Amino acid sequence: MDAIRGTASGSAPVPLSVLDLATVGSGTTATTALRTSVDIARRAEARGFHRYWVAEHHSMPGVASSSPAVILAHIAAHTDRIRLGSGGVMLPNHAPLVIAEQFGTLEAFAPGRVDLGLGRAPGTDGATAAALRRTERLHEGADEFPQQLAELTRFLDDDFPDGHPYARIHAVPGPVQGPAARPPIWLLGSSGFSARLAATLGLPFAFAHHFSAQNTVPALDLYRESFRPSAVLDAPYALIGVSALAADDEEEARRQVLTGALSMVRLRTGRPGLIPTPEEAAAYAFSPLEREFVDSWLGNVVHGTPDAVRAGLDDLAKRTGADELMITANAHGGDVRLRSYELIADAYGLPRLG
Repeated sequence: MDAIRGTASGSAPVPLSVLDLATVGSGTTATTALRTSVDIARRAEARGFHRYWVAEHHSMPGVASSSPAVILAHIAAHTDRIRLGSGGVMLPNHAPLVIAEQFGTLEAFAPGRVDLGLGRAPGTDGATAAALRRTERLHEGADEFPQQLAELTRFLDDDFPDGHPYARIHAVPGPVQGPAARPPIWLLGSSGFSARLAATLGLPFAFAHHFSAQNTVPALDLYRESFRPSAVLDAPYALIGVSALAADDEEEARRQVLTGALSMVRLRTGRPGLIPTPEEAAAYAFSPLEREFVDSWLGNVVHGTPDAVRAGLDDLAKRTGADELMITANAHGGDVRLRSYELIADAYGLPRLG
């Protein structure tokens, strides 16, 4: 249970964590983006953020996080204390045994620091999902999620019952090699399905407020109302992902978050690409429909001066009752994102741990 519940630092109302998409900006490379991810993880650790998670995405030129386990292994070698995890691994894209082996390996690299966050969406478009899963029947992956989750849990615990076809299969590294902690499982979602499943199983729940804000409160209410205590948790624990960016002044913050908004416009209209520069975003001629989307999108991005971002995050924590806020900064430059996390840490008086 201690591996799940975080502790708030400084004057933050709840623990603060980081969700990194390893974004690739126009004019830069995936190598630069992944090196920035290391810098962000190390900065987050030094400033007292509780977790650092990466998310699985595919066929998106502007996102370099197609292989969370690979990224996390590298991050583990460059950090010492911060919890590391997936936010998340899209379970229907993978055989449960493979995920158990990957995260068992991560746990061996960084004992007691690994979280396994799981989602049931593909993390990409339908054609790419079909290529990942080698099937055109994509709806079956989502429908079979509870069964896949149960199978994964048994692989992680090495406890298939006698007579089961998998009883003699062991996820290595894992319990078969001796007593060891295993990564806690989190369920991720943007609707009520995973909220209800997490509650039924007594698991922690992570909600994607940053792209499904209208569903946040209903999903968290459903999770709390349906929660059943388990060996993992005796009470509900919910974090929400929130898009936030702090800059030295309001104008600069607006200039930077517009890059992420334009990137989302292109993604939603089937034109995914690298994250545009602030200059590209400022010069782009948004159609009326695109402008409406941007205004709606930015309405759920907490941005501005450090004090304004702190006020926005405080309000969000109060309105949703979230137990933890996981901040993602979607902007073109790695230096901008690093600066944002530093400013937010300063606004809350988070410690400097080295």
